[in-house]
Amino acid sequence: MPPIVSIVGRSGSGKTTLIEKLIPEIKRRGYRVGTIKHTHHPFEVDQPGKDSSRHRAAGADTVMLAAPGKVAMIKDVLSDRLDALVDYFRDVDLLITEGFKRESRPKIEVIRAAMSAEMLCRDDPQLIAVATDTNLKLPLPVFALDNPGPIVDFIEQQFLLARK
Repeated sequence: MPPIVSIVGRSGSGKTTLIEKLIPEIKRRGYRVGTIKHTHHPFEVDQPGKDSSRHRAAGADTVMLAAPGKVAMIKDVLSDRLDALVDYFRDVDLLITEGFKRESRPKIEVIRAAMSAEMLCRDDPQLIAVATDTNLKLPLPVFALDNPGPIVDFIEQQFLLARK
C-alpha cells in the first residue's frame, strides 16, 4: 500500500491548484503518483446509451473501458472511505487525496488568507504541515502555497525515502 497524504482545506482554498503543482514535481523526481478526489456530490462518468452504460444497466457491478494506453473503471462500492479505495493504487509510490479531512491519515492543510485563516484541522494529530499564502506561526512545518518544491521535499523525506 502506498503512503497517503491528504490535502485538506476549505472550499476554494487552493487544494486542487496545490495538487496540480505537486504532481509534476513528484513525477520529476521519478515517483509514480495517484490521486483521489473526495466529493460529497453524486456524479456519473458513463454516457447513457453507450455499451458500458448498457452493461451497468444490465446489472454489472464493475465495468471497465479499455483503450490503447488507458483504462477507466466504474465500480459499485460500499464505502467511499480511503481504506476501501487504496487497493486500486498498489502500482504508485504515493497517493495524494484531496479532501478526506475526517480520515485518520497524514494531512497538509491549505489556508488562503482571502478565504479564512481559521484552520479546519488545528487539533487533528494527523496534521503534519500547512501550505499557506499568509504568515503563520505554528508548531509544525509551514510552507509557501506557491512553492511546491519544499513541500515535495518534506513529503519525500517523510514518506518516500524511508520506503526505499
